[in-house]
Amino acid sequence: MVSPIGGVLPILPGLVFFALGLFLLRHQYLWAHRGLAWADSRWPATVAKVEVLETRMILRAERSWQGLRDRSRRLFRRAG
Repeated sequence: MVSPIGGVLPILPGLVFFALGLFLLRHQYLWAHRGLAWADSRWPATVAKVEVLETRMILRAERSWQGLRDRSRRLFRRAG
């Protein structure tokens, strides 16, 4: 006998990665944009949260790169 959880667990990671793929490819491919639009119409709060998370990650990455650039400039100024 298969439990409901045991029946869903093998499928769940595939769905998560499929949704992540749509999110990442939405600006490059029309089909991915349409798929994400469908997901947004079905789960608007979740898609909005993911988009806010994306914005935070972009800002954090920009700050990290800026800090790395500043440190490398200071390092090479001292050496030169």
